Amino acid sequence: MTSPTQLTLAKLREDGYLAEVVEKYVRTGKGGFRKDLFGFLDVVGLRGTQTLGVQCTSRAHVRNRVNKIEDEDHAVALAALREAGWTIQVLGWDKKDGRWRCKTVDCS
Repeated sequence: MTSPTQLTLAKLREDGYLAEVVEKYVRTGKGGFRKDLFGFLDVVGLRGTQTLGVQCTSRAHVRNRVNKIEDEDHAVALAALREAGWTIQVLGWDKKDGRWRCKTVDCS
């Protein structure tokens, strides 16, 4: 199965971005967990003077991710990224009729 992160990287690169995963896996004594950059970014893309931060998910979870980005816990980071001129998006993926499709929500 292709992950939302893999699909996002492919899309951004096709759109001319230099894109990299910025989420990391943190190991703990009982396994580990994924940690997003600033608590909500999985991928960062650069194209010219543009900086794009992306939260990748399935299409069914787009609203949940938008709510997470805009919640009180992430307000300081979101404000700083906006002030720095970043574009912040949620890309939600699903497959319909054998083809991947992407729903994009701008949180900038």
